[in-house]
Amino acid sequence: MIDAAEIIRTGTSILFITLDSLRYDVARNALDDGLTPRMASLLPEGGWERRHTPGSFTLPAHMAFFSGFLPKLPHPEQPPRLWECRPPAFKTVAKETFVFEASNLLNGLAEHGYRSVCMGGVTYFSRETPLGSVLPDMFDEDHWRPEFCSPEMDSTRHQVDQALEIAAKYDGRPLYLFVNVSATHVPHGHYLGDSRDTLASQRAALAHADDHLGRLVSALTAKQRWLIIMCADHGDAFGEDGFHGRGIAHPVVMNVPFAAMVR
Repeated sequence: MIDAAEIIRTGTSILFITLDSLRYDVARNALDDGLTPRMASLLPEGGWERRHTPGSFTLPAHMAFFSGFLPKLPHPEQPPRLWECRPPAFKTVAKETFVFEASNLLNGLAEHGYRSVCMGGVTYFSRETPLGSVLPDMFDEDHWRPEFCSPEMDSTRHQVDQALEIAAKYDGRPLYLFVNVSATHVPHGHYLGDSRDTLASQRAALAHADDHLGRLVSALTAKQRWLIIMCADHGDAFGEDGFHGRGIAHPVVMNVPFAAMVR
């Protein structure tokens, strides 16, 4: 069990990675088939957990994440939450849960000396539109460039390079470093030389991102202890029951991979 209250009390930095649109079945199969060796070396015993996302597309899922609601296990019994806004007096919170006195997690962490930095991926983080500024506005600092977005074959490499620069810049200060990996978001057919987006091309995109994400975690944890959380915000339908895309309450959209560990 991760003691998030102790994590914050000791100023341990936090890396939060969302693998945008990544389905649980794709993540699990890629892991079992040996296509993501760097993640295999990082994930807890048992690999990815199957969890239910709080949102069926990028915006509501991330609003929930940054408000303290991470994906839940698909059964009634739940572990203590990592963090939670101070609840009403009648509710009991586990001692391992970090309780913040703010309207969102990022503001709550700021009260404990953390700097929050967003490494955007998909256009909800791009500031190209008013709606694309909602999530970045929650952070102390945000970064997005076209080469961070999914049409770019090496988007994850560019994002990781930027993330490592940020980590070096704030070395010695508690950091909440968020990376929204866009490679697994459509379009990803180009990872197979195809114009179509499929389960196979999302799997290829994840395999391509694996080495860069492993490089990021290895570099960060070589110097200090980090809390690392990796999950998808939602999945994508590729024709199941006639559905395509996201924003629908279909199991392939709502089931996401999740992992949390201290390294």
